[in-house]
Amino acid sequence: MIYLDHNATTPVLEEVIEAMLPWLRQGFGNPSSDHPVGRAARAAIDAAREEVGSLIGAPGSTIVFTGGGTESSNLAIRGLCAAVDSRRHIVTSAVEHPATIRPCARMERSGWRVSTIGVDATGAVDVEAAAAAMSADTVLVTVMHANNEVGTIQPLSALSHHARRVGAFVHTDAAQSLGKVPVDVDALGVDLLTLAGHKLYAPKGVGALYVRPNTPLKPIIDGAGHERGLRPGTENVPYVVGLGVACRIAARDLATEAARVEGLRERLHARLRERVPGLRLSGHPTARLPNTLNVRFPGVSGRSVLAGAPRVAASTGSACHEHGETASAVQRALGLTESEALGAVRLSLGRHTTVDEVERAADALVKAWEELS
Repeated sequence: MIYLDHNATTPVLEEVIEAMLPWLRQGFGNPSSDHPVGRAARAAIDAAREEVGSLIGAPGSTIVFTGGGTESSNLAIRGLCAAVDSRRHIVTSAVEHPATIRPCARMERSGWRVSTIGVDATGAVDVEAAAAAMSADTVLVTVMHANNEVGTIQPLSALSHHARRVGAFVHTDAAQSLGKVPVDVDALGVDLLTLAGHKLYAPKGVGALYVRPNTPLKPIIDGAGHERGLRPGTENVPYVVGLGVACRIAARDLATEAARVEGLRERLHARLRERVPGLRLSGHPTARLPNTLNVRFPGVSGRSVLAGAPRVAASTGSACHEHGETASAVQRALGLTESEALGAVRLSLGRHTTVDEVERAADALVKAWEELS
């Protein structure tokens, strides 16, 4: 198998597994317990908090551990609205992950007004339209940092500038961009930022939310006072440790790995483009995640192309969206027709992807397309 679906999930790094094992064995203490075993677990969590914060240019004290990216985004959106009910307007984009779309829809059903801003043909949010939608009633602007399907990196700094003008808070889902491109909360101007462990070589089932100091937030789960009272439940020490190590590795290798994987992505794109007349790119040509290649095969469905290349593990869109022979909402938001959008295939490379795999994947996909044409 040639695994080109890293935007769906990543394998857990050996270094991460080795760091987790002691906390699954002898380090089993409850981090809220005031004895040596408990204090050791608490120290491990605090160290991981610093490692996660360091990856995004934030102090460890701003990091709240959760059960994953979906929970983090729900806490950010619903928790902020619960804490600031004097404003009742949310601005979001047409290409968000369901973990943002559905909490926003929940708030809309509860009486909040939601403005969904469109994107251009590359998948970038229309900044002027977003700015025009903001008002003194806007409590939150929530736009992902990089799209999980086409890889387009959003103009968050510009959006944050306009949000500040009306006194709104800014949340971004950065699950896809962490470990692939630099992410700095101050440069982006965000108040809340979602992280998901399994997108950067940590296990599934652990995530974090960055919360800028003085950002109002209420818990969305009732329980004890863990994680500064924002996320009740005994912390998952082994997985939190794993997330910390994964963030440390991501920071260490960011520049070299981004350059390497971008070179492979371009090699893959060139090989496909040479042999598939009419192949089209979805997403921004340059302001895009270095590992992400979303292309549209002409005259066929992407689903059929992948079925004809069973050794290539890839997808036609987000793993978190509903499946079936229907066009992705993200592709439709780019202004594509249903038939154009149905030809899309998302190829997302990772740390273990090799030149040989890229070339074999291209050959398999071309062969599948030729047999369908």
